[in-house]
Amino acid sequence: MIEIPVLIAGGGPVGLSASFMLSRLGIKSLLAERHPGTAIHPKARGINARTMEVFHQQGLEADVRKAGLPPERVGFIVWAKTLAGEEIERRVPWGQSAKRAEVTPVRACLCAQDYLEPVLRHAAEQQPLGEVRFNTELTKFEQDEAGVVATLTSTTTGETEQVRARYLIAADGTQSRIRSALGIAMHGQKDVYDSVNVLIEADLREWTSHRPAALYFIENEGLRATFLTINAHDRWGFLVNSLKAHGYKPEDFTPERSVELVRRAVGKPDLPVKVVGVAPWVASAHVAERYREGRIFLAGDAAHEMPPTGGFGMNTGIQDVQNLCWKLASVLQGKAADPLLDSYNDERQPLGKAITEQSLANAVSMGRTQKTMETRGARPEFLNEQGMIFGATYRSGAIVPDGSPPPVVPNPVTDYVPSAWPGVRAPHVWVRSEGEQKVSSIDLVGNGFVLFTGAKGAAWVDAARGFEIKPVAVGAGDFATADPHWRETYGIEESGAVLVRPDGHVGWRSAAMAGDPARALSDAMNAIHGKA
Repeated sequence: MIEIPVLIAGGGPVGLSASFMLSRLGIKSLLAERHPGTAIHPKARGINARTMEVFHQQGLEADVRKAGLPPERVGFIVWAKTLAGEEIERRVPWGQSAKRAEVTPVRACLCAQDYLEPVLRHAAEQQPLGEVRFNTELTKFEQDEAGVVATLTSTTTGETEQVRARYLIAADGTQSRIRSALGIAMHGQKDVYDSVNVLIEADLREWTSHRPAALYFIENEGLRATFLTINAHDRWGFLVNSLKAHGYKPEDFTPERSVELVRRAVGKPDLPVKVVGVAPWVASAHVAERYREGRIFLAGDAAHEMPPTGGFGMNTGIQDVQNLCWKLASVLQGKAADPLLDSYNDERQPLGKAITEQSLANAVSMGRTQKTMETRGARPEFLNEQGMIFGATYRSGAIVPDGSPPPVVPNPVTDYVPSAWPGVRAPHVWVRSEGEQKVSSIDLVGNGFVLFTGAKGAAWVDAARGFEIKPVAVGAGDFATADPHWRETYGIEESGAVLVRPDGHVGWRSAAMAGDPARALSDAMNAIHGKA
């Protein structure tokens, strides 16, 4: 029997990210994926700026960008009657706007899932602590107080192998067998609308190169469809929604019928089109009632299934495991107690529910859930969700309140106010802003605990070194050229301190110097690690 600290079921973006992150944290893992390789369809495409921050901090940003499209190729969102016909509306998504740079130095990226997964697989397989097995399915499991015993079955030979793991991450998708076997219910709305994705090869540059967009929504009297940019040249997704409402069935989408609809949506009846694949699917908007069951944790689509309107599914899943992996590592390495693992559910499940609800609201505003032939566009929040992307606020035992009121914004979906209130993402500030080697706070967090303190925080710096915390004295030494407003953003005096967790969220804050900084940090670390 193989013994391993963490077993991962599922080799999509979430499972592969978990494998890579655990390896970097010093934890061995085994990933089992039943398919023979990475995705062969584009599926998810948009990687929002928060997820790209995660990739940046993990050293993967450059490889992901190389696999995707440069930002100038996807600057707009377009609504039109046909690609060749009248344009109805054009928007610049917030992630492509100039205002984005005020919030993060890291841009969003469009990288189709079948391009992204090989990057993540290569990164995971290069790590000596992570084993990745395709053609391998987790077919049975049992858990006890000490761990999980699972049966892995080869999908090519039928041979089985027993694995005993301390913990299991279920990243096995929307139809998660692990979730079903655990009896964890999904709450929300199932099967809210049906769709079909048609992967095509066609040169659409004549109608797209002058207005490069991630999405081209086609709305006319007889058709509601979307062109999904993949390589912005001759590889596109063609999406038709609400099939039943418009009198379609999945089996209607033969190659011939699909070509006819593509040509109608373009407005060019003799356009050369090759249909590469047809994939019907049904959108749901529901979330697991809990993300933890003993030593098993749900992540990604196994934990939350949401409409793709807004592009949050894959992003939420990758951020799930970013939250989970450092906590598993801390417990496995004896730094933390089991209550830290409860904070995964407490922090991610409410957020998954909120994001799913907003994704459904986007879909409703666009007429996805009903038959309509009138021009709908989308609600103002659509692709303008900077508050939801950067303003996620955790409340759990792994967050130490400081007694201050939380940030208040008019619309938490669209509005974001940088803050270091305990529980939020540590905001971007320039901590070295002169010359070519500019350094953002985003560059310094995401790999272990970091303590930001002001120019009069020497006692905090000395104390941090005893707790495996990286101290960053802003306004002194290497970081003497910081943004002069950084302390206002972080809400501290020159002698104050902010403790940032390995996932980039603020765990604790002291507005000014404590009487005993070592004791204050010790108490904060114990509280975060579930040892209070």
